[in-house]
Amino acid sequence: MAKKPTPPASKQLPDKQQVLDALENNPDLKSKRDLTRYFAIKGDLRAPFKKLMRQMQDEGLITRKGKTMRRATELPRVTVLDIPPDADPDSLTAIPANWDESAGKPPFIAVIVKRNDRTVPGPGERILARLFTNENQANSYTARAMKILPKPRRAQIGIVKYDKNGARLLPIERKQKEMRIAAHDLNNAKDGDLVEVEVRSKGRIMTPMAKVVAIVGNPLSEGAVSLIALHDLEIPYRFPDEVLRAAQAARPVTNKGREDWRDIPFITIDPASAKDHDDAVFAEADSDKSNPGGHIVYVAIADVAAYVTYGSALDKEAYLRGNSVYFPDRVVPMLPERISNDLCSLREKENRPALAVRMVLDKNGLKKDHSFHRVTIKIAAGISYTEAQAAFDGHPDAKTKKIQSGVLMPLWNAYQAMAKARDNRGPLDLDLPERRIVLDDDGKVARVFVPPRHEANRLIEEMMVAANVCAAQTLDKNNTPLIYRVHDQPGPEKLLALKDFLSSLDMSFSTSAAIKPSQFNQILHKAKKDDKSIQVSEMVLRSQAQAEYNPTNYGHFGLNLGQYAHFTSPIRRYADLIVHRALISACGLGKDGLSTKEIEQLAGIAQHISMTERRAMAAERQTTDRLIAHFLSDQIGAKFTGQISGVVGAGLFVKLAQTGADGFVPASTLGNDYFRHVPEQQAMIGERTGERFALGDPVEVQLLEAAPMAGALRFEIISKGKMGAPLSGRKSNSRTRAHKRSGQRGRTKTKRAVQKSRRKQS
Repeated sequence: MAKKPTPPASKQLPDKQQVLDALENNPDLKSKRDLTRYFAIKGDLRAPFKKLMRQMQDEGLITRKGKTMRRATELPRVTVLDIPPDADPDSLTAIPANWDESAGKPPFIAVIVKRNDRTVPGPGERILARLFTNENQANSYTARAMKILPKPRRAQIGIVKYDKNGARLLPIERKQKEMRIAAHDLNNAKDGDLVEVEVRSKGRIMTPMAKVVAIVGNPLSEGAVSLIALHDLEIPYRFPDEVLRAAQAARPVTNKGREDWRDIPFITIDPASAKDHDDAVFAEADSDKSNPGGHIVYVAIADVAAYVTYGSALDKEAYLRGNSVYFPDRVVPMLPERISNDLCSLREKENRPALAVRMVLDKNGLKKDHSFHRVTIKIAAGISYTEAQAAFDGHPDAKTKKIQSGVLMPLWNAYQAMAKARDNRGPLDLDLPERRIVLDDDGKVARVFVPPRHEANRLIEEMMVAANVCAAQTLDKNNTPLIYRVHDQPGPEKLLALKDFLSSLDMSFSTSAAIKPSQFNQILHKAKKDDKSIQVSEMVLRSQAQAEYNPTNYGHFGLNLGQYAHFTSPIRRYADLIVHRALISACGLGKDGLSTKEIEQLAGIAQHISMTERRAMAAERQTTDRLIAHFLSDQIGAKFTGQISGVVGAGLFVKLAQTGADGFVPASTLGNDYFRHVPEQQAMIGERTGERFALGDPVEVQLLEAAPMAGALRFEIISKGKMGAPLSGRKSNSRTRAHKRSGQRGRTKTKRAVQKSRRKQS
């Protein structure tokens, strides 16, 4: 007689491991009904248990044939795989995403990538793959990637906060709720620690509780709010020992195989706070009589490829990071400081290897010819944008006076010609203010400001754009594969949304012909005249596609260029390092150029570095939001001026004038009317009164709530909106009254939130 399975003592919802153990240790458990009885699933637990079974089946942990369920012994033919971050890019292997270590050693899975595959995975990625059994080797598979999947965070993270009732977890994401942490689940976490937690449900009503599984650090004591974003988005920020050893072992490269350009007085122009300098410039009048009024412009870029060779520890880590990430409180570099701030930084008066382009321009700034060279240079002077601009304006200081006539003014003259060519080309002229945050010694916000945009900034930008174009043109001419920097033209849906919005401002916009950047520039110019610049600029920006890296060229719409690649910042962008290697191969400048294996992987590399760029932007934005929310958290009840920066069905986003902080205004708190979202006008409009709040409108708001760890602010608008025609007259009175009641409830909740916040401060 078969032994009757012994059920567990607990009658809570089992976890996945308990279900797997039950199936393995009790052969008589064959169906979902058997498992339901075994775990005494009743009442409120039935629906969660059914969901758990379905999830385990989807993940390939259990298999089902008819009503019979069993623990999976073979992997499904289509399954989710994780490629380890340290996997060899030339020979990728993977493990099942939900492999249970108690089941023993995971199977060997080789990920096969063919040259024409549309989906090209890389180290550290999660993929949906089709598996094929290796008949000659037990527990072995090959896999072909079908899709690259977003990789979920290993665990939920938050900040531990102690109170009179014990400890709780403050979420770092706005949609998450606070959870209590039992004393025995704190795992030695202290007040203010950033932690990873497991979420467990307790009691019949399944109350979520957090258990600390790892302590990441303390953002407050370490003075690094960016630590939250780094961990939340899984951005590598500590270099492995192997990489640091490789960086320390690197020695300066010699002049062998290089042209000696040390007599050319290159200069670097950077922000005053810059620690790495990867680009230098020089210009002179062209002495060729066939090019009257022409210029010769030299752009020299740090030769990172000489130190970071394909397949090395430095190269693998640079690929994994994809780019440097810049925060107000720290920089997470793509390469160790020994490389980025020392050997490859174009320091004043020091010999440095560089990859340079020599461009011949006519008097109108149009390029007549160019050539690439691998050189040794010596920087004559390193100056800031402010110092350069003062010299251009005729007010040099002691340092710039020495180079004003021989270096700075020829640069200025060349830029004037290039600016003329740029204006004739007509790139998208979208110049939105960029705010900077200055921190004090404690890592807190001291001030927020908009740095001035000098012509010196534009001079460097224009010369870098020209160098990038030359790189793409040279590689195309030599039929050398590369990664382009591409930017598609706006899609039809976004253009129609922009047209509707502009119509509400009595501005016309045609979408019938092939769209060009110049059409946007006309709108932007007219908006500036009509004092509607901010709202129109915001909508034009939203209508644009997102730039990306791609081995297939479809041009750069924003710059109005047919060929464009990133060449000028190999210290901080992996894309530029790939372009450097491609140029070395195409121009015969050395043996450390682009390898055949890299060429086969360009599609995957482009996908990966496009992802790391978006990840870096998200991390920088999250950190800025948290820092400013911290800065404003002791100003609950204060009033501010700002502008409406976004309109959605649930309410309005408002950007404060002084700090640039973004906060939300729930629709239920707007006025004494029912406000309807009108997308084509980017406005909330009162049905009965016609009062309207639209994108770009100036408003006065009161700060009601600040959630620093989530980087969230909540405002109430205390100024009146603009008056216009009602949407539907008296027909919506019942909805209006209902809305008033919901608005009153919203204001009551807001009042409680303010009182709660003040109690916390006291």
